[in-house]
Amino acid sequence: MITAKEEKTVDKSVYVSRDLSWLMFNYRVLDQAKNTKRSVLDRIKFLAICSSNLDEFFMIRVGSLYNYIDYNRDRIDYSGLNSHQFRKKLLLDIHGFVKSQNELYKKLIEPEFESNGFKIVNINEIKDEDREKVYKYFTKTIFPMLTPMLYDNTHTFPILTNKVLTFAVFTKTENSKEKDSKRVSFVQVPQNLPRFYEIQVGDKIQFLPIEEIIRWQMQKMFRNIDIQSITLFRITRNGDFTEDIDDTDTNFLDEMKKKLNTRKTARVVRLEIEPNAPKNVHKTLTDKFEIDEFNVFEIDGLVDYTGLMSLLKHPDLKSKIPLPHRHVNPISYGNPAHENLFEYLKTKDLLMHHPYNSMEPVIHLLEMAATDPGVLAIKITIYRLAKDSRISNALLKAANNGKNVSVLFEVKARFDEEQNMQEAERLQKAGCFVIYGVGTFKTHTKLMLIVRQEQDLSITRYVHISSGNYNEITSKFYTDLGLLTTNEGYANDVSEFFNVITGHSQPENYQFLITAPHNMRKQLTQLIRNEIENAKKGLPSGIVWKCNSLQDKDIIDELYKASESGVPVKLIVRGICCVRPGREGLSENIQVYSIVGDYLEHARIFYFHNNGFPMVYSGSADAMVRSFDRRIESLYLIVDEKLKKEVVNILAYNLKDNVNAYQMNENGTYEKISPQNEPEFDVHKEFFDVSEKSFCNVSDFIIKKATKKTILANA
Repeated sequence: MITAKEEKTVDKSVYVSRDLSWLMFNYRVLDQAKNTKRSVLDRIKFLAICSSNLDEFFMIRVGSLYNYIDYNRDRIDYSGLNSHQFRKKLLLDIHGFVKSQNELYKKLIEPEFESNGFKIVNINEIKDEDREKVYKYFTKTIFPMLTPMLYDNTHTFPILTNKVLTFAVFTKTENSKEKDSKRVSFVQVPQNLPRFYEIQVGDKIQFLPIEEIIRWQMQKMFRNIDIQSITLFRITRNGDFTEDIDDTDTNFLDEMKKKLNTRKTARVVRLEIEPNAPKNVHKTLTDKFEIDEFNVFEIDGLVDYTGLMSLLKHPDLKSKIPLPHRHVNPISYGNPAHENLFEYLKTKDLLMHHPYNSMEPVIHLLEMAATDPGVLAIKITIYRLAKDSRISNALLKAANNGKNVSVLFEVKARFDEEQNMQEAERLQKAGCFVIYGVGTFKTHTKLMLIVRQEQDLSITRYVHISSGNYNEITSKFYTDLGLLTTNEGYANDVSEFFNVITGHSQPENYQFLITAPHNMRKQLTQLIRNEIENAKKGLPSGIVWKCNSLQDKDIIDELYKASESGVPVKLIVRGICCVRPGREGLSENIQVYSIVGDYLEHARIFYFHNNGFPMVYSGSADAMVRSFDRRIESLYLIVDEKLKKEVVNILAYNLKDNVNAYQMNENGTYEKISPQNEPEFDVHKEFFDVSEKSFCNVSDFIIKKATKKTILANA
């Protein structure tokens, strides 16, 4: 257990632990699954998302923690605890989360299945004639795929696959010697078969989990053997490997593939197991995996809730899921059906707010460029792609049509590495110039540049800068901001930036871009300090940021200084936030909000009041150490006044939300915001109806003059 002294250390820290803050985020996701206003299928979706999030968290964040523990490298967490102390604190808190997750499923979600036309059943609940069909399915399809892996005195412990349902089967053989009489075999559930066997009963559907079919017929694999116990479990392995591959290595892709293979045999960081497992099962698994009870999680429900996602794809249930809202035209783009995008962008910038606005203009522009005789070159950075990507297909077509196509493909994008390597190789074979990342930095910036020769032989450069990936699937449920422009300032900056990340250019400065890893932290710090100076002079000041995560200590310290100087600071941070808001003498002028709902909030916006001449940036970066020091990122200044008002309105709407919003407490917990004698304001609906006439001013929500008391205190 964690001691009272250690708890006090956590509470006294001026920073919230990154990992504990992430756990609070996953509680907010779980809160969506509790919402009885949502359909049961919607609630299932959020429950499955919670489990998927937790899988990745164990692989990466807990995996990273064990990289310190296993190699005797200590670190002090933001909480003030060392690695061993923090491991216990974190895993104990996760036990509480898992308990909440199991109770939610058993008490609130599963009981609603039958009234919605389906049920997850066990083998004893189905009719005899259906049981016969299940037996045939097992015999013909499942059984040939099963491979018992024996572990005893003469057989080594097998390598079990990450995140796969597995049975530990303890058996006893009467004819064997006493010391060998009890043995354990491991049977892994096939990954390439559906999680549930479907049985239609009238107008209802019964879903029988595949693991229960295997459990029912387990004796078929152990003929003439006495089965002592059958226990279902699932392991999670460390997925955090050090990205230290040099891009000058001629075998870069081979090295990446070797790194990926280490995930298959990496140390186990979590064991999920069904309740009431025999002691010998517990001991065997914890001993072999070198873990203790902190790492063992009893799942009193369905082991691996991510499997519930398959229910949402069932045709009879899919019809019960509301169709997504139709896209609306961008405010700055009147009638796209009658616009020539090449001509339109010569005179106006186009701002897109996804998913309210479709990503189609970006894809359409690229597809036009692939066949347009005037287009000479295309440059693009790619972090994540959709499967069967139209972006990738357009680049292939452009290369086949003789265009000069350069693609900086980040093959280190976590969990998309293999797909990205395959796509990069396909583009390279088609004649594209492909750069496989830039050394140890991850290329996270989202940029595209199209060079086109016009009929008068002049050159126009078409630029796209975004906070979101070039992925037409995720653009339908991630909120992002993207800018299409031919502004020469942006074009010069993006051209220079491509030269930096693909070559050895070192420009002195950019007109509209702030870039990482070199000077983003420094420039954001200076912008914060400008607000501090204005507050000290009694001038209006204010900072509003919207981002996914806020974790960088240097930036947090600057925000604390801004708060002490009387600068009002409002932070809209979806996930990790290491700021402690509202602490006396530290952050009394800081408020932190989080929006979690139908869409995944992915846009980044950085607003500085600047004494009435706001400076507003958007782009790919969060306020994190990795964004500033270990990634190639970019933020772009929004210079068009109309578009700036639109982006400021996005911040104002976010601060006005009382349906999806949570407010962070000083201790790192969050409270749901609800309408108080006012109508509901749901940004995930309001942005479909927004217009210039409905724009709010962010000053109404934050900006104020420093008080006389504050000015004297700063004098």
